[in-house]
This record gives sequence, structure tokens and C-alpha cells, in this order.
Amino acid sequence: MRYIFKFPDIGEGLEEGTIIEWHVEKGQTVQMGDPLCTMETDKVVTAIPSPKNGIIAAKFGKVGETVHVGSALVEIDIEGVNGSAAVDEANKTEPLEEGAGVVGTLEVAGNNAVLVASKEGVRIEENNNTAGKKALSTPVARAIAHDMGVDINRIKGSGPAGRVTKEDVIRFAQDGNKQIKPAAASGETNIHAIQPNLVDSEPLSQMRKTIAKNMIQSKHNAAHMTVFEEVEISELDRIRKKYKEPLATEGIKLTYLAFIVKATAMSLKKFRALNSEMDFEKGVMLYKKYYNIGIAIDTEKGLVVPVIRNADKLSVKEIAVEINKISDKARDGKLTMEDMKDGTFTITSYGSIGGLFAVPVINYPQAAILGIGRVSKRPVVKDDQLAVGLVLPLSLSVDHRIADGGDTARFVNSIMGYLADPVSLIME
Repeated sequence: MRYIFKFPDIGEGLEEGTIIEWHVEKGQTVQMGDPLCTMETDKVVTAIPSPKNGIIAAKFGKVGETVHVGSALVEIDIEGVNGSAAVDEANKTEPLEEGAGVVGTLEVAGNNAVLVASKEGVRIEENNNTAGKKALSTPVARAIAHDMGVDINRIKGSGPAGRVTKEDVIRFAQDGNKQIKPAAASGETNIHAIQPNLVDSEPLSQMRKTIAKNMIQSKHNAAHMTVFEEVEISELDRIRKKYKEPLATEGIKLTYLAFIVKATAMSLKKFRALNSEMDFEKGVMLYKKYYNIGIAIDTEKGLVVPVIRNADKLSVKEIAVEINKISDKARDGKLTMEDMKDGTFTITSYGSIGGLFAVPVINYPQAAILGIGRVSKRPVVKDDQLAVGLVLPLSLSVDHRIADGGDTARFVNSIMGYLADPVSLIME
């Protein structure tokens, strides 16, 4: 029989992924667990393993194409199951495949038809692609057709079951059948057609799509309020410099961020509202008794937020080690879903690039996010005397539905107290 394996949901809220690399070819024998392809999802790149033993009969999607959860990835010939038993097997619901729609096609020998497997079962459809019928197509092909002003329903597909591919759309346009939508009819101006050299068009990456979706979700669901503060950290700087070189010999880079993570975790233990989550539909607050601090890291592909777990139980040195580890994995594109999940609070250090203050967007459904600005020397007053101080700007955005102004200010004061007197971090 031909078993249809669909792209499974491998992460929290995953909707789609982009094929980065295929590891199998048609006719290749695979064992359960062998990698089929590498997919880029929200913020990680991961291999998709084969769920069964068999021979690859067909692959769906090319490198660079987007595949939605529940869509077919491969068809696998499984030895020993034939005829009506194959149809019965295809109708079974697999644990990874619940709730999927149309998942793929099986060619019926000698007929101009295909077996279409879906959650409703397996049915026979004519393998025709006429202008009066909505074309089957890949998401990439449909997006390119939209950008080029091409009616995708007029294109005869060359893909499996007559699916229209990216190449079909490009070929159709190059043959002179391109149709640009009139601006008066569509209400739009196709700038690509009028001034093709003035705009570079690139498809959105999975990471950029997810960042955009999460930012909108946060702004829509959380009542943002931001407070700004400054803390003088000359003593912290003295201690950091004292231990920086000895730790460097162990391969550990000691930054201000390690102290800030520890100070934040210690402060969260005092103000549980800042380490909570609101379930408005159920009418409950979830106060978390663990302190997993997400660190926003800038990479070439976009922003990622890996998590330092149980930061309250780690020393500053241990936190520095964890920061080094997740930073290296982020830069190398090796973060996993496990590295990214279960954060309870987030810190973003934009000051390492530039900027004093900002209004950071909450990593929803968390209650708050702390922004770290650029450290700089400033004139400060110490013991009624003017002196040169080292000043660290802080920006704290909170969900005002969860945290009131009083708790917010006291939480910031707690962090500032630890950073101004870093020895206090080991005295509690």
C-alpha cells in the first residue's frame, strides 16, 4: 500500500514550515526514524523522521516551498498490504494526523483518477484541472501567481494530482499569458509590473511570519504599560571586571546580562504577578512557581528567545555559562523547540547594539518584559558629591491587566537594588 505521511505539528501552535533540504529520493528505502527532510518552522530548523519502514513512492514540495501542518510530505510504499486493505489502512487515523484535511493522492492504475486521502476517508476524483474548477496548488505557487497577476485556475498543473507548482506559474507567465489585474478593478497598483526594478520581492521566512504574528497577538491581547528607570552600576562593573579574566580562562564570557538575569529571577520571587499568566476565558490567574528567563537574541534570520531554566537556582557564573550556550546555538541555527518553550519572563538587551530606552513588546502570554539599554558614563551624585558614574537604563513593559503600577515600580526597584549592590545577590 501507499501510506501518506503528513507534516505533523512538531511545536506549540505550529501552522506551517519551509522545506530546507530533502534527505530522500523516490525509490529510496527508508526505516522508521530515518530523516525525510529538514524543515524550518517558527524559529528552529529540525529534521522530520519517517514514521514507517518502506520505499519512498513520491515526495510533495520542493526546497524553499511552504508546507502546512496536515499536508502531505511523502508517500511510502509499505510491503505486505494491498488492495482493499490499503484503502482500510489509509482511512485509519494516526496520532500525528488528527484533524488534518486533504493529505495527498494515490494514483489509480489505468484510470484518469486519483485516490484522495482525507480525514473523511479515501475518495476517487477525476484528475482534471479545468478553468472552471479551483486549481490545486502549492502555497508558494498561489502566492507567486497573486504577485504576478496570474489567474492560477487557468494553469494546467504538472505536480502530483495536477497540482500547480511554482514552475508552472512562471512558465505560464513567460508564455505571454500573464494577466495583470487592472488597478481600477482591483483597487490596487501592481508596482512590480509598472516599475519592476524599483522593488526587491522576497518571500517571508517562517521566523519573520511568526514574529509578526506574535507581535500583533501581544498588542491585541495585552494592555501594555512601560516604565523607565536608571541604575548606577559602578560596583557591579568592578566585580565583573575582577572575575571576567579568570572566567575567560574557563571559556566563560561574563557580561552584565548574567547579573541582570539573576537579579530579575530573585525579584520575580517577591512579585509573583510579574511571573504569571492570565487565562481570561477561564477567569483564572496562573502564578508560576518556577523562573525560566527568556533571552531575546538577535540573529541573521531574526529574533529568537531561548530560555534559561530555573534561573533563581543558578549562580551568576552558571547563568553566564547558560547564556554562552544558548547564544552559540542561536548563532549556529541549532536551537530546538525544547530550548524555546516554557519561558515565564523575557529580557531583551537592545543596548548591546544601540539605544538607551525602548518600549519592548511583551512576549505574550507572559506578564512582562525587561529592556536593557546602553551602559554609559554619566555625571551622578554620590554622597552629595558630583562624580562620574556608570548608568544602566531599564525599560519594563507589563500587562496592566495583571500588574498594577505599585507592584511594577516595586519590582523595578528590587532589580535596581540588586544591580547597585551585587553582593546582595548571594545574601538571600
